[in-house]
Amino acid sequence: MEKSGKMEEGRSANQQPKTFLIWSILNLLCCCFPLGLAAVICSMRVENANSVGDASRAKEASRIARALNITGCVLGALIVIIGVALYIFVLSKQH
Repeated sequence: MEKSGKMEEGRSANQQPKTFLIWSILNLLCCCFPLGLAAVICSMRVENANSVGDASRAKEASRIARALNITGCVLGALIVIIGVALYIFVLSKQH
């Protein structure tokens, strides 16, 4: 019984949660600044938690960073689509 517990600890130590830092920075610069900024902060929290060995805090911050990045990318895409649609609509009204 004790042996399986140690194996699980070893597995979790080797599988640190992803930080999504690069995605967060790209989201910050290209898609949606406020959500990108929050995602960068969460990504840094993942790195900090991983460095001190707090796996539960790292996992939670990683989950939040991922959700913020997905939301930021979707909002960024919607803003681009709406902007292009409005631009086309305005051009069609001028002719």
